[in-house]
Amino acid sequence: MRLRLMIEGQEDVTWPQWLALAGACEEHDVDGLFRSDHYRGWTRRPGGALDAWTTLAGLAAVTRRIRLGTLVSPVTFRPAAVLAKSAVTVDHISGGRVEVGIGMGWNEREHAIHGFPFPPTRDRARMLGEQVETIVSHWTDDDEVQPKPVQRPHPPLIVGGGAKPGTLGPAVRHANEYNTFGIPPDEFRARRRRLDEACEAAGRDPASIRCTLMTTFVAGDDRPTLEENLRRVLSLVGRDGDDVPSSWIVGTTEEAADRLREYADAGCDGAYLQHLVHEDLETVELIGRRLAPLVADV
Repeated sequence: MRLRLMIEGQEDVTWPQWLALAGACEEHDVDGLFRSDHYRGWTRRPGGALDAWTTLAGLAAVTRRIRLGTLVSPVTFRPAAVLAKSAVTVDHISGGRVEVGIGMGWNEREHAIHGFPFPPTRDRARMLGEQVETIVSHWTDDDEVQPKPVQRPHPPLIVGGGAKPGTLGPAVRHANEYNTFGIPPDEFRARRRRLDEACEAAGRDPASIRCTLMTTFVAGDDRPTLEENLRRVLSLVGRDGDDVPSSWIVGTTEEAADRLREYADAGCDGAYLQHLVHEDLETVELIGRRLAPLVADV
């Protein structure tokens, strides 16, 4: 199972902190550093946000190994051509290390504050399908759009969603990966089954598309460290010690590995570990040096 770090960039993550997180990922063999694409925070206040794709371009220039991408970019924030071109730019800067997550968008208040239209769900689902088609065309067969990506036929495309038709359709047609958020293993199994059924109905081999999880992650090598890390995260999100969602991965390093194995048994091909205390680089080391080897073969 492949593990990647996922950072909520809208929660006041500064540029020096991005550099530190990327450096820690490189140093400790974390496979990739992915970030949300939001303009407004929800845990810290006022929740400042650097732009996702310009941040990734900067990180691409100062890293050499890690994969970089969004999880996920809303179709409502940018025209398809802009997102396609941004991704190609980061692909060239990074030497072929970018991945593109795309989704329907969900935060209506964020859209209102920044002047983005927020159409009804059905319209956003249609937009997702259209944007995915346009992006892939710009990357591959539209000769009027240059340059093409470094990665061929194109950078990995990740569609995010809850395994409903509006996101499954574009994913089955074009995506390399389908990502779903914040669910326990039993629900993950059900969503994986719906993805597989959609692939089979469209004549696609279900094994040709990865199905991955993004969820909140809190861990420690020992119980006192775990408890302190959990206290910090709960404080950030306004929960008390008895209010830990069942979808979170919380435990010592060995317990976290056991939980990830449960997801692997449910059909999960990889996990994006949402790390909310972004100044905590020790957890980045734990993921790369101690947790990832425990689940590498599942």
